[in-house]
Amino acid sequence: MSTLITDWRHRPTHKRVWALAAPMILSNLSVPLVTLVDSAVIGHLPHAHQLGAVAVGGSLFTFMVSLMSFLRMGTTGFAAQAAGRRDGNALRQILVQGLGLGLLFSLLLSMLALPFSHLALSFMSPSAALEQATHDFFQTRLLGLPAALASYALIGWFLGTQNARAPLQLLLTTNLVNIALNLWFVLGLDWGVVGSARASVIAEWVGALLGLSLTRPSLRAYPGHLLWTALKAWRNWQPLLGVNRDIFLRSLALSGVFLLITLQGARFGDATVAANALLLNGLLITAYALDGLAHAVEALCGHAIGARDRQTLRRSMVVAFGWSLIASSGFAVLFLLGGHVFVNLQTDIPSVRDAAYPFLPYLAVLPLIAVGSYLLDGLFIGATRAREMRNAMLVSVAVMVPIGWLSAALGNHGLWMSFLLFMALRAATLGWTAWRLQRRDEWVS
Repeated sequence: MSTLITDWRHRPTHKRVWALAAPMILSNLSVPLVTLVDSAVIGHLPHAHQLGAVAVGGSLFTFMVSLMSFLRMGTTGFAAQAAGRRDGNALRQILVQGLGLGLLFSLLLSMLALPFSHLALSFMSPSAALEQATHDFFQTRLLGLPAALASYALIGWFLGTQNARAPLQLLLTTNLVNIALNLWFVLGLDWGVVGSARASVIAEWVGALLGLSLTRPSLRAYPGHLLWTALKAWRNWQPLLGVNRDIFLRSLALSGVFLLITLQGARFGDATVAANALLLNGLLITAYALDGLAHAVEALCGHAIGARDRQTLRRSMVVAFGWSLIASSGFAVLFLLGGHVFVNLQTDIPSVRDAAYPFLPYLAVLPLIAVGSYLLDGLFIGATRAREMRNAMLVSVAVMVPIGWLSAALGNHGLWMSFLLFMALRAATLGWTAWRLQRRDEWVS
């Protein structure tokens, strides 16, 4: 206990954590802000199916893109460890590998996207109006897929080099452009659901091009050369691909859970699927804020592991966990006291509001349950221990799915209880794995 208190009182660690976390929290919060604006703009159109289309179509697109989250997470860990070793050649190699994989996977996903969307919508059995509007939204969003994946790789690389300002510039620019164009296209030009999708596509390409231009200052800070012969050797791709494979499987399981929530909610009616989407926007706000601290953990812990510095590794975790617990408690109070206002700001459709109000207590509890998994994800990503992350996620899903199936008779309450259980299992399985590695002194070695 005395060691934990000493670590918490180490002011230089607080400064290093917040130097990375503060810009990432600001940039991360702009991401759910876009979703909130999308929901608010579409939510004030006359029909519930329009809001439902943005919710379902956005979930389908997010599901596909989130499967590629390994492009960010895998890149961060390797870049952080290379920065800890001051290896400029490796940093350039990782950047090119991440961008190349982003382009490749955007082409593969584009070929699978339309059959996937048809299959998902057939499972939902939506109304004809909801189905058509969802197809229009989703097909338009696909035009921004290459840019979205390139931004993933760029943000991961920037974080690995402990450059939090570049992701802040990239994400804020992307999301501010998205908000401005959304208001113009939907309300000004009356393009409806398709206008919202077009705004997102343009914003994603603006952000990706800006990110590419911001790599030059970071590269100058780590002198080196890009060795093209190294890129041609399969052995130099194996570590990154191995980590990316495991993170992909982990992300596939996680995204599947969120997609199942959307699809199952849609079976309860258009109002319920829209209400759940609005409530999950609250989770997005919480997650993106806490992820700012998790990103700091990724960069600091990865750098400490690269430099073989056990003390910095431990201090970074203690300080980041303390601040994460404070932040999650604040969000819990916010949703408990202001949940109705949060819903009302997003829509004035009476049926959607009435469907959302009974489930606000679940949203209030969620930050306290989820905080552990967010922070531990950062530790495992910085250490490039993707296999352990994958196994913990698969165990959590395997336990949650049958319980979720049994609780289906409770309707949307059963759906939310299953989701809370899943988030608790994520934290518990990762915590147990981290404790085992610590006991064996395997984090640095």
